[in-house]
Amino acid sequence: ELLERVKKGGGENAIVRHTQRNKKLFVRERLRLLLDDGDFLELSPLAGLDMPYGDVPAAGCLTGIGKICGVWCVFIASDATVKGGTIYPIGVKKQLRAQEIAMENRLLSVHLVDSGGAFLPLQSELFPDKLHGGRIFYSEAIMSAMGIPQVAVVCGSCVAGGAYVPTMAEESVIIDKIGTLFLAGPPLVKAATGEDVSPEDLGGARLHSQVSGCTDHFAASEEEAFECIRNVVYTLNCEPVPEEDMEHDSPLYSSEELLGLAPLDYGCTLPVKLILSRLVDGSRFQEFKANYGTTLVTGFGHVEGHLVGIVASNGELAHDAALKGSHFVQLCGQRGIPILFLQNTAPQPAGPASISQAHSNRLKAQASMMAAVACAAVPKITIVIGGCFGSDSYIMCGRSFSPNFLFLWPNARVALVDSRHFPTVPQAWDSDCAGEESELKQLKANCLFHLYFFSLLCCFYCAFKPVQYSVLSRLEEESSAFYSSSRLWDDGIILPQDTRKV
Repeated sequence: ELLERVKKGGGENAIVRHTQRNKKLFVRERLRLLLDDGDFLELSPLAGLDMPYGDVPAAGCLTGIGKICGVWCVFIASDATVKGGTIYPIGVKKQLRAQEIAMENRLLSVHLVDSGGAFLPLQSELFPDKLHGGRIFYSEAIMSAMGIPQVAVVCGSCVAGGAYVPTMAEESVIIDKIGTLFLAGPPLVKAATGEDVSPEDLGGARLHSQVSGCTDHFAASEEEAFECIRNVVYTLNCEPVPEEDMEHDSPLYSSEELLGLAPLDYGCTLPVKLILSRLVDGSRFQEFKANYGTTLVTGFGHVEGHLVGIVASNGELAHDAALKGSHFVQLCGQRGIPILFLQNTAPQPAGPASISQAHSNRLKAQASMMAAVACAAVPKITIVIGGCFGSDSYIMCGRSFSPNFLFLWPNARVALVDSRHFPTVPQAWDSDCAGEESELKQLKANCLFHLYFFSLLCCFYCAFKPVQYSVLSRLEEESSAFYSSSRLWDDGIILPQDTRKV
């Protein structure tokens, strides 16, 4: 339901204005003309929902990975039906993540620009910091120096900072009567100089393709522009991906069954081998140290014909499990085998055992695995299939450890602590309060002042309880997969049965 809502961009009325009044193609139609036939992987489609400054469907731009003329590429396509193409902070973050993926994987980058510039009331969250809007242009320059091709289509308004995106690309196409490129539009020119000027005269397609030279190709229509950019990609001397002719077996058990296996009760851990048998080719899994550290399952398997090392949560990450994980991750790094992490960390409530010698030994082993994961110079993909809590999530290659991709199942929970264990924290307060209460009862007989003080203390304690429940409800809301994905803490929510395909 949420994905269908996001696919409508800024809504049906906005799409009608965009396509009929402004005579433009909807962004998803543009991608259909640009990309080769077949599915593409859309990244973070739920970004921007329920933000403090309102809904920004898909963060105002579509990003993902697809093929153009057989060449894998990352695309960044503005959706002008969302807030008129205005860029919000979450939109900047989404574009920067797409550029990061292009750099990590050395993929061609394609920009479809149709932007009204930054949303000025939120300029402090868009402009001044290191990872704000200017970082997009910095990344373009670095990618160019790395030899990663970048092309752009000006298929709408490019105002202010957005004007630098096509001008810094290697080749760009501008569309007649639709594409415009300027630092300040006609209204600002009028306010500053009193001069009336049309968008075409100020920064239209003919001006920039014939006079300024800011763009390299002139297109009379959008269809012509996307055909032109496909021809440009064809001349980039990028090797098309060879057609994979290797055959692979499907799992013995249907991947559709993963939907019913997704853990919902985080108090217990589902045997992860049930999930692996529905993910790997032929349900074949070469387990490593099968009888040691059994709360972490490690081993090798093939997914869609590709050999991967698999590290999967199967309970509490104890001392032996962490040592085993460290050993296995280093093996994958030495052999150059990509690693797939299936994360379902089991949170542990605070208690006397947390300061035991066993816990100290576990910390050392977990630190060893954490270092191994951070230093493994192989592709890493993390899928959160259940809980993602506390430091164990770092060890299992959470977002802080920069996996190449991180996806969530819809049932995933992402938080520092599990809300079910949060109520155990104030127990010390309860016992202290009980002790004070008994003392105050003794004093009450001697002094009315103490009786008054005792009543105030009880009132304070009663007031504390609603605050505690308020924190719990907030923690519950903020740990949901949808809260995480809307803020781009991951690369998107995927259905369990689509895991192999992704």
